[in-house]
Amino acid sequence: MSPSVEPEVVLIGIGNSLRGDDAVGLHVAGHIRERQHPSLRVFESDGDGAALLELWNGKQTVIIVDAVSSGSPPGTVHRFDVTEHPLHGRMFRDSTHAFSLQHAVELSRVLQKLPKRLIVYGIEAKSFALGAELSQEVSAALPQAAARILRDVNAQLQGGPEGE
Repeated sequence: MSPSVEPEVVLIGIGNSLRGDDAVGLHVAGHIRERQHPSLRVFESDGDGAALLELWNGKQTVIIVDAVSSGSPPGTVHRFDVTEHPLHGRMFRDSTHAFSLQHAVELSRVLQKLPKRLIVYGIEAKSFALGAELSQEVSAALPQAAARILRDVNAQLQGGPEGE
């Protein structure tokens, strides 16, 4: 792929590196960035909804990774196709910004600016404590989450079935 051609899939890792497992999206994004997939562009975000709208504006396929809190065991990897269904806001921590991921998704939907394909991976967190490292359970889930996401990226690029 030549450098002037826009990558076909955008990955956005969301998180706060100072709040324990909230940083998981950033870690997954970094892990995937190291693989240097030629058709994947990787971004990191603090989750500000306005910034997210800018990152996915005009993109065909976007995958987002963020921490969730649903009561599932820590390290559980959830997958949501929000192109088809609304995002379950109660699973995603409230953003420190007034305009969250859920708000950005639904505003994009209303404005008909949602990417053709928008998939959100939520990794179940154990702790959002200030100054904490990733929990052992969430750290152990990183390779599985990255592998699932890369399978999903490849499936999206090939136009085949969606990921797990």
